[in-house]
Amino acid sequence: MGVKSKAAAAILILLLFLGSLWLQGGLDYHWDSCVKGYNQLNKLHQLSNSSVGDGAESQLELCPGQTFQVSLLLSHLLDAPTHNSDVLLQPYLSSWDELVNFMDSLGPMVGLISKEIESKTSIIRQLALTADGNPEAEVGPDLHSINSVNSQGGGTKNKASVHTSAYHSVRSMILVELNQGLVSFHHQTDSGCRTLLRLHRALLWLKLFLEKLAETPVEGRLRSPSDLCREAYKSTLAQHHTWYVRKAAELAFIALPERGFFFRLVCMQNQEEMSKVLHRVSRAIGEVYDRTQKALEEHGMLDLP
Repeated sequence: MGVKSKAAAAILILLLFLGSLWLQGGLDYHWDSCVKGYNQLNKLHQLSNSSVGDGAESQLELCPGQTFQVSLLLSHLLDAPTHNSDVLLQPYLSSWDELVNFMDSLGPMVGLISKEIESKTSIIRQLALTADGNPEAEVGPDLHSINSVNSQGGGTKNKASVHTSAYHSVRSMILVELNQGLVSFHHQTDSGCRTLLRLHRALLWLKLFLEKLAETPVEGRLRSPSDLCREAYKSTLAQHHTWYVRKAAELAFIALPERGFFFRLVCMQNQEEMSKVLHRVSRAIGEVYDRTQKALEEHGMLDLP
């Protein structure tokens, strides 16, 4: 094996390692442990799938032959907000499933990042399963009025049951974990709230990236997805990462496909068509993000370690 081949293999191994620890609290936690060890030895849902924004927009259909489906992503995002400024966790996590498919489709380097995100969604799902078997980890309408709807609306989607699972929504999860002392403001835990915060930060990165992909040409030319993704990252997730994580991320973004690939990924023919779809998705993400941001902020959870 030549020198160049060995260097390429070394970079790949490094990216595999760093990618597995992508989110804050993953990679940064392990890196800080290494540094400390070294120092010791020698740190509302009024959006609609058929009408959003200016005028009516056609309903998106499934894109044949693809794992990622932008129509499913939009559907899950629109299902997540409730009438009372809450976010349902099931469609929220389903949205992340589709965003993971999106990232996986961008190539192995970005796919490494998605594996770390999958581990975060798995944590919340496992906590929900555990809570379902624990009567004390349930929240009823008297503790938090989750998804109660006006009976005159005739809807059943947001109807509250006698007891609602602790992990039914963002706000129910926050209340129950606080009541049970599962959230620490001083050290790292595997609480659902801390895990949600890491997903929340990554969601802002993807929202901004999709918004940038939807932008119209500047001086007659469209910027490369690689540059747009790097720019979105620098203004969001990079603020929570160490220098080493940031450099690993930028290496991964270099390998992003060209713009034509994204046309095919959302089953659109050109930039104009893709922009309409991505604007709808980014608006839906924004609604979910803003509600989650407010819930976390109200409980002082935007900087959980």
